[in-house]
Amino acid sequence: MSLFLLLLILAIVLGIVGVAVHGLLYLLAVAILLFVADLAFFGLRRSRGTGRHRVR
Repeated sequence: MSLFLLLLILAIVLGIVGVAVHGLLYLLAVAILLFVADLAFFGLRRSRGTGRHRVR
């Protein structure tokens, strides 16, 4: 979960810098790709479930 939050914060920061600084619009594209990859990573981890924890 901490990796998800770290990547999410990084995507937000890159997006803000990409929009704010003229000429660094490519950072916005990188931020969007990072955000999509982060959501996919989170979705895959979530869909696998909690196979390691057994209910007794």
